Amino acid sequence: MFSRALVATDLSDKSERAVCTLGGLQALGTREALLVHCLNIRDVGGLGNRMMELAEPSFERQKRLLADLGFRTDGRMVLGLPHIEINRIAAEEDYSLIVVGSEARSALGEVFLGGVATAVAHSASRPVLILRVPRPHEDEPRSCEQVPCDLLEHVLYPTDFSDNAEAAFRYVEKLAECGARRVTLLHVQNKPHLERHLSDRLDEFNQIDRGRLERLQEHLTQHEAGDVLIELPLGHPKQEILARAQGDVSLVVMGSQGRGYFGDLLLGGVSHAVARQSEAPVLLIPLPR
Repeated sequence: MFSRALVATDLSDKSERAVCTLGGLQALGTREALLVHCLNIRDVGGLGNRMMELAEPSFERQKRLLADLGFRTDGRMVLGLPHIEINRIAAEEDYSLIVVGSEARSALGEVFLGGVATAVAHSASRPVLILRVPRPHEDEPRSCEQVPCDLLEHVLYPTDFSDNAEAAFRYVEKLAECGARRVTLLHVQNKPHLERHLSDRLDEFNQIDRGRLERLQEHLTQHEAGDVLIELPLGHPKQEILARAQGDVSLVVMGSQGRGYFGDLLLGGVSHAVARQSEAPVLLIPLPR
């Protein structure tokens, strides 16, 4: 599914904890990992070469962590604008997945590693996996063995039935083939929109959209998925999705743009909010170009 992954790092403790969750990618077919650290040319200026020398010990340590997890591992430190360089390398060298870590949400909101994740996802031509970085306990040893990550336990697929959502569903199919044990198909009837214009047609929309979800359910069952559930709530889409993207949900799979409640702008509206605030990892699928 994702045989070759590009793993972005800023060499912080947060990014090291993200690296320690990557063992779960092997269940998705990942065998090769390229660790990329891009020094932002706007920050380092003419000190780029010296900064790379200083960063090398931390970089080599994270490479060893990836190798210890069982991946064929290579690494590269480059100078440039991180989101541009990360996407360029992934596209030119045909990496099937970009992985970026983000710290679990705090009271002050989401902190993306080095500010890179949002910019990468905005312009990516490859799927982007935003991993949640667990906060370590004070007495917890710094060991990759302490950070299991089973992405196939419970996959949540929110859909607005757009072209981009359909592209994302193809990856849900692949996750089913990889052994996803549970999949929830979710479509939220947009309460604010319906109440303004179409409240008298809710039953009609529910019937149509349940039929759509049931066809997806049948298709996944044919692809050897485990339990496949359907949810069709009425509410605020962002709130309904985020409420479900916690607990036993192990991965949220979404298109990174769409229509309807996902908005017309890349990573606009709901998908942007979910990528930033979901407690579970989020796999963002761009519309094929």
